[in-house]
Amino acid sequence: MLRDNEFDPRRRQCLKGMAAGGLLMAIGAIPVPASLAKTKSTKDALGFALPKLPYPVKSLAPHISAKTLHFHYGKHHKGYLDKLNSAVSNTPYASMSLEDIVRKTANQPDKAGLFNNAAQSFNHAFYWKSLKPRGGGAPTGDLLERIKSDFGSLSQLKQTFAEAAGSQFGSGWAWLILEKGKLKVIRTSNADTPLTHGQVPLLTLDVWEHAYYLDYQNRRADYIGAFLDHLINWEFARLNMKS
Repeated sequence: MLRDNEFDPRRRQCLKGMAAGGLLMAIGAIPVPASLAKTKSTKDALGFALPKLPYPVKSLAPHISAKTLHFHYGKHHKGYLDKLNSAVSNTPYASMSLEDIVRKTANQPDKAGLFNNAAQSFNHAFYWKSLKPRGGGAPTGDLLERIKSDFGSLSQLKQTFAEAAGSQFGSGWAWLILEKGKLKVIRTSNADTPLTHGQVPLLTLDVWEHAYYLDYQNRRADYIGAFLDHLINWEFARLNMKS
């Protein structure tokens, strides 16, 4: 009998032969691969490695399911890193940090593919840390005081953030950032990131459809609400504000 963290190879083989219509129905019965919880977060001889999730894959449920994390983290995020490693192999970029690659390739049309995969790799790693099991609530200390100073209240910040995330047309991100000593909420399209605009990212929400569609379908607003009320990691934002 399978334990929760085992992945039955017979099911994997079965899935390969399924039509797309039946695939999503079958995925719900598949345990998340144990490899997702064991991936190293370091850069090694093979290049950039998929960073380890900061929590068990089931711990964000019911707001974000293990099924969504299986695809989002184990497929999408890993896919960006695989393409990035292939692109930087045997180039000067191979010795750079992820952040430096993002900054050096931004706004260069001939480097668009490299930028997109590097920026999406950074954005996703940042997103996982912006989430927290049993998160939400209210920040404390200096972050709360700064929010009150720059937004008027926590409720106003949440409303501003929800509007930015909900109004992002197509794929992109909503961010809480620090710019010139002031907290701001911004949104970016596709792979764009505050790193390319001289801003300090504090936390982010992925509003690409693959981040929420399996759980919420077209109800992006419900996903945004779940993030703000139950998943947001205020401590991560506070630490980034101080760094």
